[in-house]
Amino acid sequence: MNRRAAPIGKLVVVGLGLIGASLALAARQRGLAGEVIGVSRRTSTLDLALHNGVIDRVADSLQSLAGELCSGDLVVIGVPTLTVPAVLRDCAEFLDPAVTISDVASVKGSVVEAALAAYPAPPVQLVPGHPIAGSEKSGVTAANPQLFVDHRVILTPLEQSGADHVERVRALWQGSGAIVSTMSVADHDEILAATSHLPHFLAFSLVDTLAGLRADREIFRYAAGGFRDFTRIAASDPVMWRDIALANRGAVLQVLDKLTDDFGRLRGAIERSDGEHLLALFTRAQAARQHFGQLLEQGLDSDTMSAKSITFTAAPGGSAVGTIRVPGDKSISHRSIMLGALADGLTEVTGFLEGEDSIATLRAFRAMGVQIEGPQQGRVVIHGVGLHGLKAPEQPLDVGNAGTGMRLLAGLMAGQPFDSVLVGDESLSGRPMGRVADPLRAMGAQIATNEGGRPPLRITGGQQLSPLNYTLPMASAQVKSCLLLAGLYCAGETVVTEPAPTRDHTERMLRGFGYTVDSESLGGGATRVSLRGGGALTGGRIDVPADISSAAFFMVAAAITPGSDITLEHVGINPTRVGVVNILRAMGADLTLSGEREVGGEPVADIRVRYAPLHGIEIDESQVPLAIDEFPVLFIAAACAQGETVLTGAEELRVKESDRIQAMADGLATLGVQATPTSDGIRITGGPIGGGRVSSQHDHRIAMAFTIAALRASHEIVIDDCNNVATSFPTFAELAQQVGIKLKVD
Repeated sequence: MNRRAAPIGKLVVVGLGLIGASLALAARQRGLAGEVIGVSRRTSTLDLALHNGVIDRVADSLQSLAGELCSGDLVVIGVPTLTVPAVLRDCAEFLDPAVTISDVASVKGSVVEAALAAYPAPPVQLVPGHPIAGSEKSGVTAANPQLFVDHRVILTPLEQSGADHVERVRALWQGSGAIVSTMSVADHDEILAATSHLPHFLAFSLVDTLAGLRADREIFRYAAGGFRDFTRIAASDPVMWRDIALANRGAVLQVLDKLTDDFGRLRGAIERSDGEHLLALFTRAQAARQHFGQLLEQGLDSDTMSAKSITFTAAPGGSAVGTIRVPGDKSISHRSIMLGALADGLTEVTGFLEGEDSIATLRAFRAMGVQIEGPQQGRVVIHGVGLHGLKAPEQPLDVGNAGTGMRLLAGLMAGQPFDSVLVGDESLSGRPMGRVADPLRAMGAQIATNEGGRPPLRITGGQQLSPLNYTLPMASAQVKSCLLLAGLYCAGETVVTEPAPTRDHTERMLRGFGYTVDSESLGGGATRVSLRGGGALTGGRIDVPADISSAAFFMVAAAITPGSDITLEHVGINPTRVGVVNILRAMGADLTLSGEREVGGEPVADIRVRYAPLHGIEIDESQVPLAIDEFPVLFIAAACAQGETVLTGAEELRVKESDRIQAMADGLATLGVQATPTSDGIRITGGPIGGGRVSSQHDHRIAMAFTIAALRASHEIVIDDCNNVATSFPTFAELAQQVGIKLKVD
């Protein structure tokens, strides 16, 4: 123990049950406090705690400590929920206002109410907390200093809570090995009512019901593992759970009422032999549980993707050799779910990208009543509900980090008879959506946004949309697709004119579903696309090709690494997406296509890239919309090329998941590469690449691009904030290691 370096003077734990005793023991063993003092109404408990080394000394009450506790000391209340008010009254009477106070109760509303009753004003020193950790064992003898390691602790500070008090409590829990989050009192109690309290009450009730049946001995004798797993928590402390039920009464009743209604619908479906309802319910539940399991595996449970930050460390000296197939195209995966849901009949999708972005789109349509089976090994079956069959979602539609998902959904939601709200993660919430909101408003949609046109998008349903003849101010497949999808709900022709070619996946897929879409070249790269509303989509089969945006990382890896030879199989080579191929060839890359064919309306081919010296070029602006997502890794190719590479006309890169121009320029400068950003592009002079630490700016393509740079670096490159790689390329690290890139994931 290093008591002199302890962040807390005296730690007083009132109540030495499992949680309190484990915290006290962790603090002693990890040197988190100068002294650990135990308070309990049971002398026998204090004797055991002292004998077992859980605490340094005992006290019979807070009153006995009143004269010695001061600033820097911390009192943690670990008594049963309904006993907390009495302890808070003692705190108000005997503790100096400089002493920090926290608790471990699983209901925060009752704690705050008790504090407001005990103090004349909301106490600045109070920081309510709740460790989500436990054990079937209880009492001081079960104290476990590792109990909180990698477990969540939720702090619910009051508006008045002092910053120094909050940080003291946070430091205690983080020092105990916990992952600390903060949220409001109301959100905490609502979430815990659903995820912790309700399951316990169900387990108690189920066991009690079965125990009351005449054949209870036979029921329990032949109970399977699932029954035992679910009902294990019915062995928990009845007094504690009685207290929790009463303390969190409002939130528990709310979720119980919802569950009761859902049980009623389940009973009705079974009674009338409604197999379709049952399959839809079970499929939604299975998918939700699988998603939850994935979050647990990735360490993202109970919080946003920043819960556990992922760092890439890429060492120099790797290779780029092999034959691989990257995951399915994200753009096509998004659209397959959307159009399959709006089609009549079944749509079977193979090659679906099981990344977070496309899964978020899938969950959004499940929330609107669409039955979707899978994904399982890239296969998804969508039971279409028709253009007018979507149902109002009960909650905001959360698309995570998916800009494509939000912009395309905005067009679809604008034509629905119900209200909807589109939300995203922290990164997406900072990205402007005015480019879709403004033209949708011109069609008659009612859309409210946050300042600067940023999410969430609050869309008022039941509006009569009018067809629009719209010229895009800058080429954007997402804006074009958004307006075309809104046009499905217009009485008349919607026309979108784009100044340069952009991805035409939406047009191709609409035609594949039997919907008429007209495209006309206007010369100079401009294109007019139009459709009439009021038609219908017919379900079918979709084979999603490998994503050329994901393949681009390995194409550049081979192009810049001597001795490399990579073949990428079944890659989509849609003419509106092959900018990366054209640009690499212009730089001198040894790149060949073979086995060109068409699958489900999309051209595909195998792409082979071998090393050849690259030279800098001025990138033709006509290639910008054809390679808009591939520029981060193309900048790495430019850094390895002889001479200067100049990009112009790419201002859209500044409003992606990050400002990709600035993020790449900053990262390249850190690595010793001369890179000068401009308002609409960048100038990069090729030369030696050093090493260093760069930030991905929470952008998946930035993270992967700098991983590829390590192949030509002199020292290792560490890339922070790589969590979002899973949004588009969940197997990136695995495939990178497979072809010989020296990548470590922490």
